[in-house]
Amino acid sequence: MKVVLFCGGMGMRLREYSDTIPKPMVPIGYRPILWNVMKYYAHYGYKDFILCLGYKADMIKEYFINYNEYISNDFLLAKGGKELILYNNDIEDWKITFADTGLVSNIGQRLKAVEKYLVDEEVFMANYSDGLTDFPLPMLTDLFMKSGKTACLLSVRPNQSYHIVSSSDDGIVRGINGVQRSDIWVNGGYFILRKEFFKYLGDGEDLVQEPFCRLIETNELISYKHHGFWVSMETFKDKQMLDDMYQRGETPWEVWKKQ
Repeated sequence: MKVVLFCGGMGMRLREYSDTIPKPMVPIGYRPILWNVMKYYAHYGYKDFILCLGYKADMIKEYFINYNEYISNDFLLAKGGKELILYNNDIEDWKITFADTGLVSNIGQRLKAVEKYLVDEEVFMANYSDGLTDFPLPMLTDLFMKSGKTACLLSVRPNQSYHIVSSSDDGIVRGINGVQRSDIWVNGGYFILRKEFFKYLGDGEDLVQEPFCRLIETNELISYKHHGFWVSMETFKDKQMLDDMYQRGETPWEVWKKQ
């Protein structure tokens, strides 16, 4: 099952970094957030990727073309530095298709642009390249396969620090609670789609808005509610939070390190 990752946006809400590098290449520790998302899928056995590129695509290509395995793996250095023996590998068994999907395309257009690379796939996965989670992926795939539906997504609690205000018609506030404590669920990405999904996606349409509404009308969209860890790196504040967690060794998204 191939994994489509949307890597072409400009990341305008993360301008501190995206002016010089594409948002998927913003690092968390030693590796870009895109690598962390790919490593998550690879841990569960999904190692055939399609990267939908756009803004500063050359930097993503160069990163993988010149990938250094030793940065995130143990190795032996011998013969005065002339011999390097890796004890582990990250991407040796990965397949990565690099696809130019336009500089200003929306997510739906980017998916449409790589349809030609999915012709032999009855089912495929798709995701944004900035969301990290500890969700056990087999639970989502099992739900989807048993459902027989056309599309599935992961629902999560929002990680922003907004407050939900409840008020009456006369403006009297009846309650105010942090959004994370509310019963609000948002689209967390981690999509699973059948190839029939392309019948719901019109030219120029975004991924979620129009086609997902059509799926809802025909009861072809399901969701799994994840109560655990999920963070989307949208802003500099999100980036700082993930960096702080990494420095403390609190990295629940690194499922590949769990026994």
